[in-house]
This record gives sequence, structure tokens and C-alpha cells, in this order.
Amino acid sequence: MLTMSHLLLPLHASVKSATWCCYASLSMPEAQVLNGTDRIPHRQEIRLGLPSKGRMSSDTLELLKDCQLSVKHVNPRQYVAEIPQLSNLEVWFQRPKDIVRKLLSGDLDLGIVGLDTVSEYGQSNKDLILVHEALEYGDCHLSLAIPQYGIFENINSLEELAKMPQWTEDKPLRVATGFTYLGPKFMKENGLKHVVFSTADGALEAAPAMGIADAILDLVSSGTTLKENNLKEIEGGVVLESQAVLVASRKSMIQRKGVLETTHEMLERLEAHLRAIGQFTVTANMRGSSAEEVAERVLSQPSLAGLQGPTISPVFCKRDGKITVEYYAMVICVPKKALYKSIQQLRAIGGSGVLISPLTYIFDEETPRWRQLLSELGL
Repeated sequence: MLTMSHLLLPLHASVKSATWCCYASLSMPEAQVLNGTDRIPHRQEIRLGLPSKGRMSSDTLELLKDCQLSVKHVNPRQYVAEIPQLSNLEVWFQRPKDIVRKLLSGDLDLGIVGLDTVSEYGQSNKDLILVHEALEYGDCHLSLAIPQYGIFENINSLEELAKMPQWTEDKPLRVATGFTYLGPKFMKENGLKHVVFSTADGALEAAPAMGIADAILDLVSSGTTLKENNLKEIEGGVVLESQAVLVASRKSMIQRKGVLETTHEMLERLEAHLRAIGQFTVTANMRGSSAEEVAERVLSQPSLAGLQGPTISPVFCKRDGKITVEYYAMVICVPKKALYKSIQQLRAIGGSGVLISPLTYIFDEETPRWRQLLSELGL
């Protein structure tokens, strides 16, 4: 299975998309390594590539909106838009694979696509940097699937598939896929020698039943479509776990004015929002002799620790013309799954007037991914 270290240029030959076309062997084109000193195309605007259609497009726009980075798209027929909060930024709607290719050519500076697309069309090119590798949508995995019937009925692992005597140089295992870089790479790394790949338009699930292929290599979400077409995944057959990622051009961040600063702001907003998902602020009043005494009671309960500990502050009231402190307000951050248990524990130690509100953002002093990015860039 591929990991982040295997990641990251466009294919030397474009993947043919007409009918079925055969790839004769497992030999792969070597990824082009761009010279780090190459200059990027001259322009003043910073360009962000976003998916133009489908679920990935709508989910991406929704995420940006939640981060207060709404995309202003005046004319839906146009491929260019803007994000008013990010000055000098153009948003370009493109096919996911074209986003990766244009990042490498210097026509885009940043992009949001699936990790599978970055891996397939980036081909481990060093100019592509994953700024955020887990945007928490678009989850799927690239997996090998074989028929549930016939000679494959008792085959349940990649190892068993490789040992089948049917596969020879004259009669190799035929795999239908759109991933003509990752597929051969995966098979070669796992010792499957007699394999040929073919690609086609439309659903690949029909290929084995039509006799065009023995197996398929495709993206899987729930697995329902595979089952409905009498196909099954096998142990060791997952090539890559994928979800939406923020990817950038190394040269753009180093050479183009403003790209690094824009990347920093996007990263901060994304991380603050994603960290806050499923988190709630819990506020309660508690009687006590001092803030320390109240804190001691709160911290005696395992679900009331918060992010770094509770915030305890006095609640001032007026009694007989004098300002006194009888209650203390306690504020903590609690994950949704522990919310009701936290309320029970609060009540048990004297909490009352409990208020709960969802969190929108949680900003750290500095996001670890930003420090990692600067290190990767040598800055």
C-alpha cells in the first residue's frame, strides 16, 4: 500500500480514454524531475485550482465557506472566480487531474484535489508539496477487485492471486483501471510479473463480466457497487487510502510573491475549522471557596479536562450593597461523543446553569503543519 512518502508529474503520454486500450507490460515511465531552479511563468495573480464538477467540487466549496473563504462565482459558466477574503487570488475551476498538471507546469500555485489524483498524476514529483493531507472529506481507497465466482471464488488475498498458475507471459492477468501509473507501480512492488493494464470510459465494474478484464483497480467508497456487480476486494489489495488534500507548487511558494502568505492563511483557517468540528464549549456555574478549589473538583472528573484544562473565573454579584463572589464560572471544551457524560459529571460536582454551544474554530499558537511546511521548503 502506498504511503505519503511515495507521493508526488504529469504522465509522459496521456492516458487514452477511447474504448479499451492495452498496456503491454509493467514497465513504467520514469517521473520527470523538475529542476528546482526552473523559473515559474510570470504573472502577478495567485491561482488556486478547485474541482469543477461533482461531489468533490460541492464539498470543497462548502468547506471553504465554513472557513469564511466563500468563493464568489458571478457567472457559473465561467471557469474563474475569486475569494474576497484573499487578496490577489484567482480561483480556477478545473478537472482534478488538470489541477495537478497545471501545478507542475506553473499555471496554478495551489489546488484542492483527492490524494489519489495527486499520486497518479504527480508521480512523486518533488515540486508538489502536501500542505494539508487530511481535509476530512472525499474519503475513498484505491483497491484491486476480482470476481466472486469462477476461478477467483476461493481467492481472498493478493498473495493468493499472485500464485495462481493461470497467469503466464502469454496469458497475463488483465486489469482494467484508470490508474495507469499507480497500478503498474503497485503490482511491480508486490511481485506480480505477468500483468497487463487496460483503460476505458465508464464504469469498470462491468469489465470482468464482459470478459474484457480479469480484475479491476478502481476507487472504492462503500463497496456497494462492487458487491452489486459480484466483485470483491482482497486482502493486501488496497493501493492507497485517499481523501481531499491541499497541495501546492514548491517553486510557486518560494518564487511567487504572496503565495506563501496566502498558503499560511488558508492553512490556519482550515486547521482551526477542522479541529473545531464535533467540539462544544460547556459553561457552568459552581459554588466554591476559591477558583483553585473549584478547579480541583472539576479536574477530579475524567471528562472535564478540556483542551488544556478548565478556565475558572469568579462570578460577581451584589449582596446588601457589596460585591461578593459566591459562584465561579467554569468553561471547558468537550468532544461531542463525551458531551452527555461531561454534563453528568458536572452535575455530580455541583455544576448548574450549564450552557452548551458548538465551536466554530480552534486556533493554536501555531499550526504544526505550518512549521513542517517551512522546514520542507528550507525556510
